[in-house]
Amino acid sequence: MSPRAPIAPVPMQMRAGHATPQAAPGAGTVPHTPAPLAQDQQPTAEQSEAERKMQFLYALRSKGVTDKAVLGAMEKIDRGPFIRGIFTERAYEDMPLPIACGQTISQPSVVGLMTQALEVNPRDKVLEVGTGSGYQAAILSQLARRVYTVDRHKRLIAEARSVFAAMDLANITAFTADGSFGLPDQAPFDRIIVTAAAEDPPGPLLAQLKIGGIMVVPVGQSDAVQSLIRVRRHESGFDYDELRPVRFVPLLEGLGRDS
Repeated sequence: MSPRAPIAPVPMQMRAGHATPQAAPGAGTVPHTPAPLAQDQQPTAEQSEAERKMQFLYALRSKGVTDKAVLGAMEKIDRGPFIRGIFTERAYEDMPLPIACGQTISQPSVVGLMTQALEVNPRDKVLEVGTGSGYQAAILSQLARRVYTVDRHKRLIAEARSVFAAMDLANITAFTADGSFGLPDQAPFDRIIVTAAAEDPPGPLLAQLKIGGIMVVPVGQSDAVQSLIRVRRHESGFDYDELRPVRFVPLLEGLGRDS
């Protein structure tokens, strides 16, 4: 009869004068699972919205948008309502997105930089050429006394007016018109912003700019070579500053086919 293998002693743990068996490592142990967050610890919709806004403003600052008034306007005006269809989930990304009539809504950082370059004052009357989605005009409405915006596409004007009304932006007036000729009946303007690229700053728009006024316009002969230009009008003429490379849809004369 072969001898039995010795039985390993069970380690004992002393507790309050009593010896209790201690389980061998890995034997019968249960992995620790973190307890779920209590109901009052779950992130609220308000917290999620606040975090999204913080990320949005951080992205703007990182691209050079530092003016406090401009950042405040862009924090207040939600970009979401200006985007429709399958791209609505990307409304808060810093990228251009397609809208109706073959146009685009500019990326927020470009909107911020153009608005910042325009140096809008609270008493200013502003002309925007190229309404598009209406987002740029909505930002301007938070900074200026009155905003006039024109677009060659009747559909875009109708959709933008609907958003303006829903957001109670009563100081914006939107027209279907050939923006390359401006709005002579409302001129002169303290500020003019053009959101489509022209080969040169359009003469009719320069003529409708007040002395001391500023115009921001992308210029270039193709969509691959464009520069954002700031024009200042003085008693003796115009000064031109080249700000940065950009890419915009071309500024076209006449009304769109839907108008």
